[in-house]
Amino acid sequence: MDFRSSDPPAGPREADILPQTAAAAVKVVVVGGFGVGKTTMVGAVSEIKPLTTEETMTRAGVGVDDTWGVARKITTTVAMDFGRISINDELVLYLFGTPGQERFWFLWRGLFEGALGAVVLLDTRRLEISFDVIGRLEERGVPFVVAVNSFPGAPDHPLEELREALDLPPAVPILVCDARRRDSSRDVLLTLMRYLHSQAATQEAM
Repeated sequence: MDFRSSDPPAGPREADILPQTAAAAVKVVVVGGFGVGKTTMVGAVSEIKPLTTEETMTRAGVGVDDTWGVARKITTTVAMDFGRISINDELVLYLFGTPGQERFWFLWRGLFEGALGAVVLLDTRRLEISFDVIGRLEERGVPFVVAVNSFPGAPDHPLEELREALDLPPAVPILVCDARRRDSSRDVLLTLMRYLHSQAATQEAM
């Protein structure tokens, strides 16, 4: 009996195929503390179906994970999120969202490998968790921009006050975003690309 199917073999969706015009690919990591919106941003902006490793939070995290301000959150990223966005016909960004819970931060080292830049997502209700995040990027020499994710009821601080609180250099961009919106998340990535370009131009001029 012949069990072979007459249907053509399944392949990637047309929307998932990398454009033939793509000439350069850049790895970008989206980092931040637990519940700041990393998975949301990758999912909102990705032109392909994002790969996520979200799992339901269990009692194992009670007393270990800091859930203040996100008590209603029931899932968490345990490895990474992955997405892709074409900035133009030639430039493609591969997005890697890091796990936010500190017990999974040991995975960050591998995700940082080969990354050209990073987006630090910020929740003004829990500003203190961003210090370690920014410190790790600075230690590894990964350029980054800071995106303040808009949460309902979150304190609305002037950006320059946040810059001072985070001790950010004047050149590091900081902007407000809504990680749920594709256009807002794309603007954050474009800001990162412009910053990386200016950094490269400065180094070439030295």
